[in-house]
Amino acid sequence: MNNIIVLHNCCCTSSSNIDIPVPVHHLLHKFQSPLSHINYNLPFSISLTSKSSIAASSSATDNNTQINSNNKELNLSNHHLLLDSLGHNSDYNCLMEMVVIDQHILAFFVVSLLGFLLLFSLFRGAKSKSKKKDRRTLRPDFVRSSDDSSVVSEGPDVIIVGAGVAGAALAYTLAKDGRRVQVIERDLKEPDRIVGELLQPGGYLKLIELGLEDCVGSIDAQRVVGYGIFKDGKHIRLSYPLEQFHSDVAGRSFHNGRFIQRMREKAASLSNVRLEQGTVTSLLEENGTVKGVQYKTKNGEELKTYAPLTVVCDGCFSNLRRSLCSPKVDVPSHFVGLVLENCQLPFANHGHVILADPSPVLFYPISSTEVRCLVDVPAGDKLPSIANGEMAKYMKTVVAPQVPPEIRDSFVAAVDKGNIRTMPNRSMPANPQPTPGAILMGDAFNMRHPLTGGGMTVALSDIVVLRDLLRPLQDLNDAGLLCSYLESFYTLRKPVASTINTLAGALYKVFCASQDEAHKEMREACFDYLSLGGVFSNGPISLLSGLNPRPMSLVAHFFAVAVFGVGRLLLPFPSVKRLWLGIRLIWVCTLVPNCFFITHVSSKTPLLGERSLIWLYAFVES
Repeated sequence: MNNIIVLHNCCCTSSSNIDIPVPVHHLLHKFQSPLSHINYNLPFSISLTSKSSIAASSSATDNNTQINSNNKELNLSNHHLLLDSLGHNSDYNCLMEMVVIDQHILAFFVVSLLGFLLLFSLFRGAKSKSKKKDRRTLRPDFVRSSDDSSVVSEGPDVIIVGAGVAGAALAYTLAKDGRRVQVIERDLKEPDRIVGELLQPGGYLKLIELGLEDCVGSIDAQRVVGYGIFKDGKHIRLSYPLEQFHSDVAGRSFHNGRFIQRMREKAASLSNVRLEQGTVTSLLEENGTVKGVQYKTKNGEELKTYAPLTVVCDGCFSNLRRSLCSPKVDVPSHFVGLVLENCQLPFANHGHVILADPSPVLFYPISSTEVRCLVDVPAGDKLPSIANGEMAKYMKTVVAPQVPPEIRDSFVAAVDKGNIRTMPNRSMPANPQPTPGAILMGDAFNMRHPLTGGGMTVALSDIVVLRDLLRPLQDLNDAGLLCSYLESFYTLRKPVASTINTLAGALYKVFCASQDEAHKEMREACFDYLSLGGVFSNGPISLLSGLNPRPMSLVAHFFAVAVFGVGRLLLPFPSVKRLWLGIRLIWVCTLVPNCFFITHVSSKTPLLGERSLIWLYAFVES
């Protein structure tokens, strides 16, 4: 052979050289022992040396001549042995073909892998487009179909029914804490209401705490720093006690619809909030636990969606609250709403309360050029008809003469313009029926007379309480634990809610005109008490503003007004008639907050007696 391969085949300390055709070095490389080491000395030879021969190389070198002579015969025999092991030329050719086949298999594997990756990327892109199409059709990815009972990993943590002030604020708040929130609102157009336009300073502080204070920006909201109260040609000016707060803290008045739209936009800006238009028709219950809701989309499609927690805050007209509470809705009066344009109020940046006959009239700015007027018509009086002109006549002949002269012309002009609207004022105490998996909030849960503008303050305060309760719960699927936390919510909300609710109901009763002598004295005493200023005005106005939500302070001021009224009656000279009026005055003062405390304290509280319950609850909560 012209080209040879030298194979050092070591066994123990021996070494041998074998002449093999050149191509066989590939085979030797494939079948070499793990203990072998390859040296490519020349293009046509391979040196294959074992570790044992390397260790004995020095001694083998000394005897190289003798070994070479002895190996001449061994080379020939090993050459024949190798040929036998390879099996003749046909076996050798088969092995070469196997090497070529292995190369083709490797190439085929690489090409197949690249093709698989290409197909996977195309499939993933098509799936992503399909999801985007589903979103455009307002069908959330995590909504289950009616016949799907499997667990959806991307399902919402919380379903919120209603996207008003309470619903939108709650959606944003829970989503900021990492919850997946689905909000279903009956109508996503801008609301047009005549109430819900005054946010007290206490409510604004809650708005700041929730990170939503920018929602009153860019809607021409007006700062409100106090109240002006007018009665029989006299007036007093009461300012909120804001000295200890930042200069930005004050009340805010605005168009309700603009405020709600800003809140909705803020909530929808978060990626884990799904806001869609639809009408919830029922709650989905299983073994007494609310699992989700059934709703109808704006296209008429019936869908079901599931979550560990469902929050119902669909407003005063809620059709779902009957399964979550025992509603006792009262309608003490109606509001007649007007908008006065380019009107300058007697006190800038103040709300105005006129103690008119038969009931109060409110004025407050809702923009830089508009003033809202709300005329209260008691439920006992027939509401005049707008269609036949009775309402316009009532406003001009009964209400206008009692309006301050500075705004009387603007008031009459607004009546003549004809844009008069009415709405019932509802009052509903909080009387929940704790239900696993669901909770009520906002006006769907609790309403008070809107005279004091405390509704939004209560709603935002409730949201702060619920947020703080849910924060430690990483998983809302533990129904038992969640239910116990929700029951705590009803207790923790009482100081703020009961104080504002009681004050609203009591002030409305006091500010309404009456033929009863004791009631008249109480109304006069309340006005004169606030006129004293100092602690006598700061205390009540701090309660009204939501800055001091302590029931004990409320009860103390009510009885202080009663004592003040009795003192007015008995001085300078008491009489039997005045003494009797004083007794009745204290009795009326006792009953005014009493009825409201009973209705706003949990129904589980035993009735120890009406007046006893007032003091008991006040001491417990304080």
